[in-house]
Amino acid sequence: MKVIFLQDVKGKGKKGEVKNVADGYAHNYLLKNNLAVEASAGNVNQLDAQKKKEQKAQEEELQQAQDLKKTLEELTVELTAKSGEGGRLFGSITSKQIAEELKKSHKIKVDKRKIEMNDAIRSLGVTQVPVKLHNEVTATLKVHVGEEK
Repeated sequence: MKVIFLQDVKGKGKKGEVKNVADGYAHNYLLKNNLAVEASAGNVNQLDAQKKKEQKAQEEELQQAQDLKKTLEELTVELTAKSGEGGRLFGSITSKQIAEELKKSHKIKVDKRKIEMNDAIRSLGVTQVPVKLHNEVTATLKVHVGEEK
């Protein structure tokens, strides 16, 4: 019997797959526990429509990420901090502070976890900070740290 899996079933199939399984297994386990539905023409068409909808949503998400990349690369985030001799900061600038400043001054909401900093910024000046917006899109944001007076 051909079935469309609604959820991942270990050893049998992944969600959205159409597979041929034993009739008894399909009736007594998969269909009974709502893990799969019978692969009728209507259900297959519904699955195709759902896959097309998901594909379109992914393309839109990618386009939005590319647009945000263009915007972010034109911006410079201005932050101030107390510093000592030689431009070293007392403390550091973290991804959380960068995300908050982006939201406050430019009204762009970026999750602090997407701002990829190996280490916090500990010196004055301009630093290039990568921001991962999508699996395929990474923007470079300029962060200017000035001296607090």
